[in-house]
Amino acid sequence: MSDWISGSVVIAHDVGLHARPSVKLTKVAKGFSSVLEIAGNADGPWIDAKSIVKVMAMKAKQHSTLHVRASGADAPAAVEAITSLVARDFDEAGHGN
Repeated sequence: MSDWISGSVVIAHDVGLHARPSVKLTKVAKGFSSVLEIAGNADGPWIDAKSIVKVMAMKAKQHSTLHVRASGADAPAAVEAITSLVARDFDEAGHGN
């Protein structure tokens, strides 16, 4: 795979990328046909964003940068969907209050 589309976003969620946020992220990722990967560092290691086990094992913390890349027919939309979900705090308005 050579044509990767990439993006990044800061995780604002108070517990980082755990339980509910991970489930939401993988559910969105599975909606795309592209290979979709995430990493805590721009150089990797990259993990399959469609694997709940791998996403939760990443243990990304609040205020860390999540790097996203995709390769495939719907790669631009996939990267946008994931970065937008994280930027919207996983659609959990008022979480932690």
